[in-house]
Amino acid sequence: METKLKRIAQISKEQPKVVFTSIYHLINEELLLQCHKELDGSKAVGTDKVTKDMYNADLEENIKALVIRLKNKAYKPTPALRIYIPKGNGKMRPLGISIYEDKIVQLALKKILDAIYEPKFKDNMFGFRPNRGCHQAIKYVRNKITKDKISYIVDADIKGFFDHINHDWLMKMIELNIKDTNILWLIKKYLRAGIMDNGNFIETTEGSAQGNIVSPVLANIYMHYALILWYKVSIESKYKGETFLVVYADDFITGFQYKWEAEAYYKELEKRMNKFGLELENSKSRLIEFGRFAVENRKKKGLGKPETFNFLGFTFYCSKDRLNRFSVKLKTSRKKFKQKVKAMKIWLYENRDEKTRDIVKSLNRKLLGHYHYYGVSFNGKMLYNFRQRTIEMLFKVLNKRSNRRSYNWDGLNEMFKVYKIETPKIYVSLFE
Repeated sequence: METKLKRIAQISKEQPKVVFTSIYHLINEELLLQCHKELDGSKAVGTDKVTKDMYNADLEENIKALVIRLKNKAYKPTPALRIYIPKGNGKMRPLGISIYEDKIVQLALKKILDAIYEPKFKDNMFGFRPNRGCHQAIKYVRNKITKDKISYIVDADIKGFFDHINHDWLMKMIELNIKDTNILWLIKKYLRAGIMDNGNFIETTEGSAQGNIVSPVLANIYMHYALILWYKVSIESKYKGETFLVVYADDFITGFQYKWEAEAYYKELEKRMNKFGLELENSKSRLIEFGRFAVENRKKKGLGKPETFNFLGFTFYCSKDRLNRFSVKLKTSRKKFKQKVKAMKIWLYENRDEKTRDIVKSLNRKLLGHYHYYGVSFNGKMLYNFRQRTIEMLFKVLNKRSNRRSYNWDGLNEMFKVYKIETPKIYVSLFE
Protein backbone atom coordinates (compact mmCIF):
# COMPACT_ATOMS: atom_id res chain seq x y z
CA MET A 1 0.00 0.00 0.00
CA GLU A 2 2.84 2.41 0.82
CA THR A 3 4.23 1.77 -2.67
CA LYS A 4 0.91 2.76 -4.26
CA LEU A 5 0.69 5.95 -2.20
CA LYS A 6 4.28 6.83 -3.11
CA ARG A 7 3.43 6.30 -6.76
CA ILE A 8 0.49 8.70 -6.45
CA ALA A 9 2.77 11.27 -4.80
CA GLN A 10 5.32 10.86 -7.59
CA ILE A 11 2.67 11.37 -10.30
CA SER A 12 1.32 14.42 -8.45
CA LYS A 13 4.81 15.91 -8.27
CA GLU A 14 5.80 15.20 -11.87
CA GLN A 15 2.41 16.17 -13.36
CA PRO A 16 1.08 19.19 -11.38
CA LYS A 17 -2.11 19.38 -13.45
CA VAL A 18 -2.95 15.67 -13.26
CA VAL A 19 -6.49 14.78 -12.21
CA PHE A 20 -7.01 11.58 -10.22
CA THR A 21 -10.17 9.76 -11.29
CA SER A 22 -9.84 6.34 -9.65
CA ILE A 23 -8.35 6.20 -6.14
CA TYR A 24 -11.27 5.18 -3.89
CA HIS A 25 -10.35 1.51 -4.28
CA LEU A 26 -7.19 2.20 -2.26
CA ILE A 27 -9.34 2.35 0.87
CA ASN A 28 -9.30 -1.42 1.23
CA GLU A 29 -8.70 -3.94 4.00
CA GLU A 30 -4.93 -3.55 3.80
CA LEU A 31 -4.97 0.24 4.23
CA LEU A 32 -7.66 0.20 6.90
CA LEU A 33 -5.76 -2.41 8.93
CA GLN A 34 -2.62 -0.32 8.63
CA CYS A 35 -4.51 2.74 9.86
CA HIS A 36 -5.91 0.75 12.79
CA LYS A 37 -2.38 -0.26 13.83
CA GLU A 38 -1.13 3.34 13.62
CA LEU A 39 -3.93 4.94 15.66
CA ASP A 40 -3.23 5.87 19.27
CA GLY A 41 -5.51 3.84 21.50
CA SER A 42 -5.17 6.28 24.40
CA LYS A 43 -7.00 9.12 22.64
CA ALA A 44 -10.48 10.29 23.67
CA VAL A 45 -13.39 8.16 22.45
CA GLY A 46 -16.39 9.34 20.47
CA THR A 47 -20.10 9.09 21.13
CA ASP A 48 -20.19 5.27 20.97
CA LYS A 49 -17.45 4.95 23.66
CA VAL A 50 -15.67 2.27 21.60
CA THR A 51 -11.91 2.10 22.24
CA LYS A 52 -9.16 0.69 20.06
CA ASP A 53 -8.93 -2.41 22.25
CA MET A 54 -12.68 -3.00 21.98
CA TYR A 55 -12.57 -2.63 18.19
CA ASN A 56 -9.52 -4.88 18.03
CA ALA A 57 -11.35 -7.71 19.83
CA ASP A 58 -13.16 -8.60 16.59
CA LEU A 59 -10.87 -6.75 14.19
CA GLU A 60 -11.09 -8.99 11.12
CA GLU A 61 -14.89 -8.98 11.04
CA ASN A 62 -15.08 -5.26 11.86
CA ILE A 63 -12.76 -4.33 9.00
CA LYS A 64 -14.48 -6.61 6.49
CA ALA A 65 -17.88 -5.14 7.40
CA LEU A 66 -16.47 -1.64 7.11
CA VAL A 67 -15.05 -2.33 3.64
CA ILE A 68 -18.44 -3.65 2.46
CA ARG A 69 -20.24 -0.55 3.75
CA LEU A 70 -17.70 1.73 2.07
CA LYS A 71 -17.98 -0.18 -1.21
CA ASN A 72 -21.79 -0.12 -1.14
CA LYS A 73 -21.97 3.54 -0.07
CA ALA A 74 -23.75 2.41 3.09
CA TYR A 75 -21.05 3.93 5.27
CA LYS A 76 -22.18 6.97 7.23
CA PRO A 77 -19.85 8.83 9.61
CA THR A 78 -21.19 9.32 13.13
CA PRO A 79 -21.53 12.92 14.36
CA ALA A 80 -18.38 13.93 16.23
CA LEU A 81 -18.53 14.49 19.98
CA ARG A 82 -17.86 18.14 20.78
CA ILE A 83 -15.65 18.81 23.77
CA TYR A 84 -14.12 22.08 24.90
CA ILE A 85 -10.59 22.80 26.01
CA PRO A 86 -9.47 26.13 27.51
CA LYS A 87 -7.70 28.67 25.31
CA GLY A 88 -5.13 31.10 26.61
CA ASN A 89 -7.50 34.07 26.41
CA GLY A 90 -9.98 32.52 28.85
CA LYS A 91 -12.29 31.28 26.11
CA MET A 92 -12.91 27.66 25.19
CA ARG A 93 -11.78 25.93 22.00
CA PRO A 94 -14.24 23.39 20.54
CA LEU A 95 -12.86 20.05 19.36
CA GLY A 96 -14.62 17.26 17.49
CA ILE A 97 -13.91 13.69 18.62
CA SER A 98 -14.90 11.02 16.08
CA ILE A 99 -15.80 7.45 16.95
CA TYR A 100 -12.95 4.98 16.54
CA GLU A 101 -14.13 3.43 13.27
CA ASP A 102 -14.50 6.88 11.71
CA LYS A 103 -10.93 7.64 12.81
CA ILE A 104 -9.74 4.61 10.83
CA VAL A 105 -11.47 5.78 7.65
CA GLN A 106 -10.38 9.38 8.18
CA LEU A 107 -6.75 8.32 8.49
CA ALA A 108 -7.02 6.29 5.29
CA LEU A 109 -8.53 9.28 3.50
CA LYS A 110 -5.84 11.55 4.93
CA LYS A 111 -3.08 9.30 3.60
CA ILE A 112 -4.53 9.50 0.09
CA LEU A 113 -5.03 13.27 0.23
CA ASP A 114 -1.52 13.73 1.62
CA ALA A 115 -0.06 11.73 -1.26
CA ILE A 116 -1.85 13.95 -3.78
CA TYR A 117 -1.41 17.36 -2.18
CA GLU A 118 1.89 17.22 -0.30
CA PRO A 119 3.87 17.59 -3.58
CA LYS A 120 1.67 20.56 -4.53
CA PHE A 121 1.99 22.52 -1.29
CA LYS A 122 4.56 25.32 -1.34
CA ASP A 123 7.70 25.53 0.76
CA ASN A 124 6.29 28.44 2.79
CA MET A 125 3.55 26.24 4.32
CA PHE A 126 4.69 24.54 7.54
CA GLY A 127 1.62 23.33 9.45
CA PHE A 128 0.52 19.67 9.56
CA ARG A 129 3.17 18.57 7.10
CA PRO A 130 5.83 15.82 7.39
CA ASN A 131 9.27 16.98 8.55
CA ARG A 132 8.02 20.53 9.03
CA GLY A 133 6.89 22.40 12.09
CA CYS A 134 6.81 25.56 14.15
CA HIS A 135 10.56 25.88 14.51
CA GLN A 136 11.12 25.76 10.74
CA ALA A 137 8.39 28.39 10.31
CA ILE A 138 9.87 30.86 12.80
CA LYS A 139 13.35 30.30 11.37
CA TYR A 140 12.00 31.06 7.90
CA VAL A 141 10.43 34.31 9.12
CA ARG A 142 13.57 35.41 10.95
CA ASN A 143 15.88 34.65 8.02
CA LYS A 144 13.67 36.48 5.54
CA ILE A 145 13.53 39.65 7.63
CA THR A 146 17.21 39.52 8.60
CA LYS A 147 18.58 38.90 5.10
CA ASP A 148 16.05 40.57 2.79
CA LYS A 149 15.03 44.21 2.47
CA ILE A 150 11.90 43.77 4.56
CA SER A 151 10.62 46.93 6.25
CA TYR A 152 6.93 46.21 6.91
CA ILE A 153 5.04 43.28 8.38
CA VAL A 154 1.36 42.45 7.91
CA ASP A 155 0.34 40.46 10.97
CA ALA A 156 -3.16 39.16 10.17
CA ASP A 157 -5.43 36.77 12.04
CA ILE A 158 -8.38 34.84 10.59
CA LYS A 159 -11.45 34.73 12.82
CA GLY A 160 -12.49 31.13 13.58
CA PHE A 161 -10.82 29.66 10.49
CA PHE A 162 -11.66 25.97 11.08
CA ASP A 163 -15.27 26.84 11.93
CA HIS A 164 -15.83 28.85 8.76
CA ILE A 165 -14.29 26.83 5.95
CA ASN A 166 -16.84 27.06 3.14
CA HIS A 167 -17.81 23.55 2.03
CA ASP A 168 -18.72 24.52 -1.52
CA TRP A 169 -15.42 26.31 -2.07
CA LEU A 170 -13.45 23.48 -0.50
CA MET A 171 -15.06 20.90 -2.79
CA LYS A 172 -14.36 23.08 -5.84
CA MET A 173 -10.72 23.27 -4.80
CA ILE A 174 -10.46 19.51 -4.35
CA GLU A 175 -12.22 18.81 -7.64
CA LEU A 176 -9.37 20.59 -9.46
CA ASN A 177 -7.23 17.53 -8.74
CA ILE A 178 -9.68 14.76 -7.83
CA LYS A 179 -12.60 13.64 -10.00
CA ASP A 180 -13.20 10.32 -8.26
CA THR A 181 -16.86 10.74 -7.28
CA ASN A 182 -16.53 8.21 -4.48
CA ILE A 183 -13.70 10.11 -2.79
CA LEU A 184 -15.64 13.35 -3.17
CA TRP A 185 -18.70 11.62 -1.66
CA LEU A 186 -16.65 10.48 1.34
CA ILE A 187 -15.22 13.96 1.97
CA LYS A 188 -18.69 15.49 1.83
CA LYS A 189 -19.93 12.87 4.28
CA TYR A 190 -17.35 13.98 6.83
CA LEU A 191 -17.95 17.67 6.30
CA ARG A 192 -21.69 17.22 6.84
CA ALA A 193 -21.62 14.53 9.53
CA GLY A 194 -22.65 16.99 12.23
CA ILE A 195 -21.70 17.48 15.88
CA MET A 196 -23.15 16.16 19.13
CA ASP A 197 -22.88 18.95 21.70
CA ASN A 198 -24.15 18.17 25.18
CA GLY A 199 -26.56 15.60 23.74
CA ASN A 200 -27.85 17.90 21.00
CA PHE A 201 -27.24 17.30 17.29
CA ILE A 202 -25.83 20.32 15.42
CA GLU A 203 -25.81 20.34 11.65
CA THR A 204 -22.48 21.29 10.08
CA THR A 205 -23.07 23.50 7.06
CA GLU A 206 -19.59 25.03 7.20
CA GLY A 207 -16.24 24.36 8.83
CA SER A 208 -14.18 21.26 9.55
CA ALA A 209 -13.98 20.32 13.21
CA GLN A 210 -10.58 20.60 14.86
CA GLY A 211 -9.69 17.26 16.35
CA ASN A 212 -10.79 15.23 13.33
CA ILE A 213 -7.87 13.44 11.67
CA VAL A 214 -8.73 14.63 8.17
CA SER A 215 -9.28 18.30 9.12
CA PRO A 216 -5.62 19.42 8.95
CA VAL A 217 -5.10 18.38 5.34
CA LEU A 218 -8.47 19.87 4.33
CA ALA A 219 -7.45 23.12 6.05
CA ASN A 220 -4.14 23.12 4.20
CA ILE A 221 -5.91 22.62 0.87
CA TYR A 222 -8.16 25.56 1.66
CA MET A 223 -5.26 27.84 2.61
CA HIS A 224 -3.28 26.65 -0.41
CA TYR A 225 -5.90 27.88 -2.85
CA ALA A 226 -7.45 30.76 -0.91
CA LEU A 227 -4.21 32.41 0.21
CA ILE A 228 -0.91 30.90 -0.90
CA LEU A 229 -1.48 30.52 -4.66
CA TRP A 230 -3.19 33.92 -4.77
CA TYR A 231 -0.17 35.46 -3.03
CA LYS A 232 2.22 33.76 -5.48
CA VAL A 233 0.32 34.89 -8.58
CA SER A 234 -1.14 38.27 -7.60
CA ILE A 235 1.31 39.61 -5.03
CA GLU A 236 4.79 38.11 -5.18
CA SER A 237 5.04 38.07 -8.98
CA LYS A 238 3.65 41.59 -9.47
CA TYR A 239 5.05 43.64 -6.61
CA LYS A 240 8.37 45.42 -7.23
CA GLY A 241 9.78 45.15 -3.73
CA GLU A 242 10.94 42.08 -1.85
CA THR A 243 8.20 40.18 -0.04
CA PHE A 244 7.52 36.89 1.73
CA LEU A 245 4.64 34.86 3.15
CA VAL A 246 4.88 32.16 5.83
CA VAL A 247 1.86 30.03 6.73
CA TYR A 248 1.34 27.65 9.64
CA ALA A 249 -2.20 26.23 9.58
CA ASP A 250 -4.35 29.40 9.79
CA ASP A 251 -1.54 31.57 11.21
CA PHE A 252 0.47 33.57 8.71
CA ILE A 253 2.93 36.46 8.50
CA THR A 254 3.65 38.56 5.38
CA GLY A 255 6.62 40.87 4.91
CA PHE A 256 7.19 43.71 2.43
CA GLN A 257 9.93 46.08 1.38
CA TYR A 258 7.63 48.98 0.51
CA LYS A 259 4.87 50.43 2.66
CA TRP A 260 2.46 51.14 -0.20
CA GLU A 261 2.65 47.53 -1.35
CA ALA A 262 2.05 46.29 2.19
CA GLU A 263 -0.99 48.59 2.45
CA ALA A 264 -2.33 47.42 -0.92
CA TYR A 265 -1.89 43.77 0.06
CA TYR A 266 -3.66 44.34 3.38
CA LYS A 267 -6.72 45.74 1.59
CA GLU A 268 -6.75 42.98 -1.01
CA LEU A 269 -6.22 40.34 1.67
CA GLU A 270 -9.44 41.29 3.41
CA LYS A 271 -11.35 41.03 0.12
CA ARG A 272 -9.72 37.72 -0.66
CA MET A 273 -10.66 36.23 2.69
CA ASN A 274 -14.23 37.48 2.40
CA LYS A 275 -14.54 35.83 -1.02
CA PHE A 276 -13.91 32.45 0.58
CA GLY A 277 -16.19 32.96 3.57
CA LEU A 278 -13.41 34.02 5.94
CA GLU A 279 -12.99 37.18 7.98
CA LEU A 280 -9.94 38.91 9.41
CA GLU A 281 -9.94 39.53 13.16
CA ASN A 282 -9.46 43.30 13.05
CA SER A 283 -8.42 43.55 16.69
CA LYS A 284 -5.54 41.14 16.01
CA SER A 285 -4.58 42.24 12.48
CA ARG A 286 -2.25 45.14 11.75
CA LEU A 287 0.49 46.59 9.58
CA ILE A 288 3.72 47.54 11.38
CA GLU A 289 7.08 48.98 10.41
CA PHE A 290 9.66 46.31 11.13
CA GLY A 291 13.08 45.47 9.72
CA ARG A 292 16.65 46.67 9.24
CA PHE A 293 15.64 50.25 8.46
CA ALA A 294 12.80 50.53 10.96
CA VAL A 295 14.96 51.69 13.88
CA GLU A 296 16.41 54.69 12.05
CA ASN A 297 13.19 55.58 10.24
CA ARG A 298 11.13 55.61 13.43
CA LYS A 299 13.84 57.50 15.31
CA LYS A 300 13.78 60.26 12.68
CA LYS A 301 10.00 60.47 13.02
CA GLY A 302 10.15 60.51 16.83
CA LEU A 303 8.18 57.26 17.03
CA GLY A 304 10.45 55.29 19.35
CA LYS A 305 11.49 51.68 18.94
CA PRO A 306 9.93 49.49 16.23
CA GLU A 307 6.85 47.57 17.26
CA THR A 308 7.07 43.82 17.78
CA PHE A 309 4.87 41.03 16.46
CA ASN A 310 3.95 37.56 17.71
CA PHE A 311 3.98 34.33 15.74
CA LEU A 312 3.55 30.78 17.04
CA GLY A 313 4.11 31.77 20.66
CA PHE A 314 7.18 33.93 20.08
CA THR A 315 7.67 37.69 20.04
CA PHE A 316 9.90 38.93 17.20
CA TYR A 317 11.84 42.15 17.84
CA CYS A 318 14.52 44.24 16.11
CA SER A 319 17.97 44.06 17.65
CA LYS A 320 21.71 43.88 16.91
CA ASP A 321 24.16 40.98 16.90
CA ARG A 322 27.57 40.96 18.56
CA LEU A 323 29.09 42.74 15.56
CA ASN A 324 26.47 45.50 15.81
CA ARG A 325 24.68 44.29 12.70
CA PHE A 326 20.90 44.20 12.35
CA SER A 327 19.35 41.03 13.71
CA VAL A 328 15.83 39.76 14.37
CA LYS A 329 15.59 38.10 17.76
CA LEU A 330 12.89 36.08 19.50
CA LYS A 331 11.56 35.51 22.97
CA THR A 332 8.57 33.75 24.48
CA SER A 333 5.57 36.04 24.01
CA ARG A 334 4.21 37.64 27.16
CA LYS A 335 0.81 36.08 26.52
CA LYS A 336 2.20 32.56 26.18
CA PHE A 337 4.51 33.00 29.16
CA LYS A 338 1.57 33.95 31.39
CA GLN A 339 -0.50 31.06 30.05
CA LYS A 340 2.27 28.54 30.72
CA VAL A 341 2.91 29.88 34.23
CA LYS A 342 -0.80 29.72 35.01
CA ALA A 343 -1.06 26.16 33.67
CA MET A 344 1.94 25.10 35.75
CA LYS A 345 0.44 26.68 38.87
CA ILE A 346 -2.84 24.83 38.38
CA TRP A 347 -1.01 21.54 37.83
CA LEU A 348 1.13 22.00 40.95
CA TYR A 349 -1.87 22.66 43.16
CA GLU A 350 -3.79 19.73 41.68
CA ASN A 351 -0.87 17.40 42.44
CA ARG A 352 0.33 18.92 45.72
CA ASP A 353 -0.57 15.81 47.75
CA GLU A 354 1.71 13.54 45.73
CA LYS A 355 5.10 12.52 47.08
CA THR A 356 7.76 15.16 46.56
CA ARG A 357 9.91 12.93 44.35
CA ASP A 358 6.90 12.15 42.14
CA ILE A 359 5.98 15.83 41.85
CA VAL A 360 9.53 16.75 40.82
CA LYS A 361 9.72 13.84 38.35
CA SER A 362 6.52 14.93 36.59
CA LEU A 363 7.50 18.58 36.89
CA ASN A 364 10.75 17.92 35.07
CA ARG A 365 8.89 16.28 32.20
CA LYS A 366 6.77 19.41 31.87
CA LEU A 367 9.83 21.68 32.04
CA LEU A 368 11.58 19.65 29.35
CA GLY A 369 8.53 19.92 27.11
CA HIS A 370 8.60 23.70 27.59
CA TYR A 371 12.34 23.89 26.90
CA HIS A 372 12.08 21.77 23.77
CA TYR A 373 9.56 24.15 22.23
CA TYR A 374 10.72 27.53 23.55
CA GLY A 375 14.42 26.65 23.68
CA VAL A 376 15.42 28.60 20.57
CA SER A 377 18.29 31.00 19.94
CA PHE A 378 18.09 34.27 21.95
CA ASN A 379 15.42 32.94 24.34
CA GLY A 380 17.57 31.69 27.22
CA LYS A 381 16.50 34.47 29.61
CA MET A 382 12.81 33.64 29.24
CA LEU A 383 13.52 29.94 29.80
CA TYR A 384 15.31 30.71 33.08
CA ASN A 385 12.47 33.06 34.05
CA PHE A 386 9.99 30.24 33.55
CA ARG A 387 12.11 27.85 35.60
CA GLN A 388 12.42 30.39 38.41
CA ARG A 389 8.69 31.08 38.47
CA THR A 390 8.07 27.33 38.58
CA ILE A 391 10.44 26.90 41.54
CA GLU A 392 8.73 29.78 43.40
CA MET A 393 5.34 28.19 42.88
CA LEU A 394 6.69 24.79 43.94
CA PHE A 395 8.04 26.39 47.14
CA LYS A 396 4.59 27.75 48.01
CA VAL A 397 2.84 24.49 47.18
CA LEU A 398 5.15 22.36 49.30
CA ASN A 399 4.70 24.68 52.27
CA LYS A 400 0.90 24.62 52.02
CA ARG A 401 0.60 20.88 52.35
CA SER A 402 -0.81 19.73 55.64
CA ASN A 403 1.09 17.34 57.91
CA ARG A 404 4.22 17.65 55.81
CA ARG A 405 7.52 19.29 56.60
CA SER A 406 7.84 22.95 55.69
CA TYR A 407 10.71 24.37 53.69
CA ASN A 408 12.65 27.60 53.83
CA TRP A 409 14.73 28.50 50.78
CA ASP A 410 17.86 26.88 52.21
CA GLY A 411 15.92 23.71 52.84
CA LEU A 412 14.47 23.77 49.37
CA ASN A 413 17.92 24.16 47.83
CA GLU A 414 19.11 21.19 49.87
CA MET A 415 16.17 19.19 48.55
CA PHE A 416 17.11 20.14 44.99
CA LYS A 417 20.46 18.45 45.50
CA VAL A 418 18.53 15.20 45.75
CA TYR A 419 15.64 15.98 43.42
CA LYS A 420 17.24 18.08 40.70
CA ILE A 421 15.14 20.52 38.69
CA GLU A 422 15.87 20.46 34.95
CA THR A 423 17.84 23.47 33.74
CA PRO A 424 17.05 25.23 30.46
CA LYS A 425 18.85 24.45 27.25
CA ILE A 426 18.73 25.87 23.73
CA TYR A 427 17.55 22.99 21.56
CA VAL A 428 16.88 24.87 18.31
CA SER A 429 19.39 27.06 16.51
CA LEU A 430 17.88 29.77 14.32
CA PHE A 431 21.16 30.20 12.44
CA GLU A 432 21.84 28.40 9.19
